[in-house]
Amino acid sequence: MAKRDYYEILGVSKSASADEIKKAYRRLAMKHHPDRNKDDSKASEEKFKEAKEAYEILKDSEKRAAYDQFGHDAVRGGPGGPGGAGGFSGEGFGDIFGDVFGDIFGGGRRGGGGGPQVFRGADLGYELQLDLETAVTGDGVTIDVPTQVSCDTCNGSGARKGSEPVKCTTCGGVGQVRMQQGFFSIQQSCPACKGAGTVISDPCDDCHGRGRVRKTRTLSVKVPAGVDDGDRIRLSGEGEAGRNGGPSGDLYVEIRVKPHKIFEREGANLACEIPVSIATATLGGEVELPTLDGNVSLKVPSGTQSGKVFRLRGKGVTTVRDPRQGDLFATVAVETPVNLNSEQKELLEKFDQAVREGGEKHSPRADGWIDTVKRFFERISQ
Repeated sequence: MAKRDYYEILGVSKSASADEIKKAYRRLAMKHHPDRNKDDSKASEEKFKEAKEAYEILKDSEKRAAYDQFGHDAVRGGPGGPGGAGGFSGEGFGDIFGDVFGDIFGGGRRGGGGGPQVFRGADLGYELQLDLETAVTGDGVTIDVPTQVSCDTCNGSGARKGSEPVKCTTCGGVGQVRMQQGFFSIQQSCPACKGAGTVISDPCDDCHGRGRVRKTRTLSVKVPAGVDDGDRIRLSGEGEAGRNGGPSGDLYVEIRVKPHKIFEREGANLACEIPVSIATATLGGEVELPTLDGNVSLKVPSGTQSGKVFRLRGKGVTTVRDPRQGDLFATVAVETPVNLNSEQKELLEKFDQAVREGGEKHSPRADGWIDTVKRFFERISQ
């Protein structure tokens, strides 16, 4: 019986790219794998073998070129070729599984069977409390970070000084073992050495064979000007030490800006509340207004009401993302006098009587509000 064309088996054109061929094979392999077709396992196995044979040739640029020129005669019976003896085997599928599906699961076999695994150290987080002034201007600060560091006594090997880790007998030093499950051959970390490829027969007294010890490290952190609450600074390689020669993790310093007694910050802008006496709000005048650069004089017009907002341009801050200076928004809070003596109360009563006699002339908001209330009750009483 004549062999089917390899391109026809995979359902691709002769001009298909390597990625298209891989995707086509992946689809067929999943569709026809015998474990998924137990009711018709024999036919499925044949289709799977056929697809595997086609992929073995077309994925190799040299074999594909020969096949394109001479057809099946170019690849029949070659050493290790798909036309050779042996037929379908679980191990063969394991090789293809690692080649085709490895990109889905984070990498398949490497270097013909893998090697000892290395483990990157864990990333760490640190919460750095700053006052507003330091966050705005930036500064260099030192922090103490508890972490896992490489053991100095054994240089991270985990073995007692004068001894060395020995090759793991379970995996033969490669750090991985192959598990056969039906037609699948799955590669996983060695359970005996946890992927290291070696075991510690004589552990270090300080780290007890772990290769790492817990230690508090003092680090310098450069806080850039304009950082805000929730910003993060990444210190590369300052996290936990890796294992089995792996790289260290990173340290993420998260900024927490403490509440300020005067200012609230929103991005590049600042806001504050400024108390103003009744006399100043009524007659007008000047008040001292604090900024992060020092006090400034704010002119308060006569008749200023509580809640009035003054905008001082360029008196805010910058951010790490924008060098432009923000603004300062000052909200007036007219302060009611307290703890008055009898003379002050008498004067205030006379003043209030005089204002009342002026009506809307002196209290437009109050008179307008009273009129609005009257109209409201007149409507609901009808």
